Amino acid sequence: MLSHQEYLDKIENSHVYEAAIVTALTPCVNLTRKTKNHVYLKREDHQEVFSFKIRGAFNKIAQLTSEERKRGLIAVSAGNHAQGVAFAGQYFDCRTIIVMPLSAPEIKIRPVKAYGAEVVLHGDSVHEAFLHAQELIEKHNYISIHPFDDPDVIAGQGTIGKEICEQLNEFDYLFLPIGGGGIAAGIALYVKHHRPNVKLIGVEPFEAASMHDSIRAGKIVTLDWVGGFADGVAVKQVGVETFRLCRELLDEIILVSTDKICAAIKDIFEDTRVVVEPAGALTVAGMKKYLSLNKIEGKNVVGIACGANMNFDRLGYVAERVLLGEKKEVLLAVEIPEKPRSLKRFCQILGKYSITEFNYRYNNPDKAILFLGVSIPKPEDRDKLFESLSSKGIVFSDISKNELAKLHIRHMVGGKSAYLQNERLFRMEFPERSGALGDFLDYVGSNWNISLFHYRSHGSDRGRVLVGLQIPDGKDQPLLELAKKSGFSCIEETDNPVYKMFC
Repeated sequence: MLSHQEYLDKIENSHVYEAAIVTALTPCVNLTRKTKNHVYLKREDHQEVFSFKIRGAFNKIAQLTSEERKRGLIAVSAGNHAQGVAFAGQYFDCRTIIVMPLSAPEIKIRPVKAYGAEVVLHGDSVHEAFLHAQELIEKHNYISIHPFDDPDVIAGQGTIGKEICEQLNEFDYLFLPIGGGGIAAGIALYVKHHRPNVKLIGVEPFEAASMHDSIRAGKIVTLDWVGGFADGVAVKQVGVETFRLCRELLDEIILVSTDKICAAIKDIFEDTRVVVEPAGALTVAGMKKYLSLNKIEGKNVVGIACGANMNFDRLGYVAERVLLGEKKEVLLAVEIPEKPRSLKRFCQILGKYSITEFNYRYNNPDKAILFLGVSIPKPEDRDKLFESLSSKGIVFSDISKNELAKLHIRHMVGGKSAYLQNERLFRMEFPERSGALGDFLDYVGSNWNISLFHYRSHGSDRGRVLVGLQIPDGKDQPLLELAKKSGFSCIEETDNPVYKMFC
């Protein structure tokens, strides 16, 4: 366990600039206007590997002796850390092995191989890949390069803080992305020492709040499941050293939703014309939320664009959620009479508000239930819209925060069969690898009748499925045991009102 001063010395004497560049601190005109603060973005997407990970990985490997490098390097990663280690391995001309889960997409495998590293695909999760890497270390005596819980890695990431302090004389808030905690710990060490009055705010997704939950519990906790959208920070358990440092140095941690991250990706694009990955937009999402909640204006605020290794296939999903994240769209479930001209009357009631999405299927002779997206010019227009609908006697529900509605139901509005009995609804995620969906269907289909099914690729390393199963009461335990054993997430949605209205 190093002291703060020992870490500061490591940051000052790091080897990162043999490989990394001093990245720009870009003023953001649009974000400045939107937040009413002076916003700057640290552009780690400008690095050779399009993320900050080159700093910590290179600094760690540069500290090794030539004899240690000859033993070979090994790292576990599904993305940016893999590229950083592979780059450093090529630079020092040493054998490098990267263990990735089978679900790792080709866009992340290809650049690792291009740097000369050997890619080993193993397991359905990073955890299973890690266990396999441990076996390889014991067998071949490789040197392990940890993605975050290592003093040299932490110090390498800390050079970002040093650069920010040199590039901007005065700033009031610094927002830090948190996955395992390496970048947050490293930057916080340097900035808290040289700019003690700066507020350091960590940012995590709601679905991967491992540092937030650990600090709240006063000890490191392991999450049962993490959401994979911001895969660069999807960590079930933070590091021992990063936990200690973040608990000591961060002023606060704020959590953000997937919709807010998508909106932040658009914000960064508008200011830079660069599409960052979800983790790369995390601090901007947290910044916008924190400044708004605390009514902060006129301050100098810094965020980190920590990576831009975006899978192109995910852009459609991001675009689909942006308006919700900006609070410029609401999703509604609306009841109108099932009779001629009622739909036209409803559209007249909407008036100036534009429909962005419309889904409907006949299901009941007395009432029609519509799945609607409605554009609102400004967030405050939401209440005006609701008041207008209520005053006209329209029965509706705001389903903008209903994840089932946003992921699945909007694509599959229909009606229930008169022959349907004992249906239970489950929302699941499983590793997106070749054959995984087939394996899932083999098991489920051999035990229960599938009565509803929706799957849609989001360009992620996880498949998202909504499945209806005809399960007699008390017979669902094998399904839950399968999900836990297989590393699936499994959320029952049988009581979700959106399911009851539309399916």
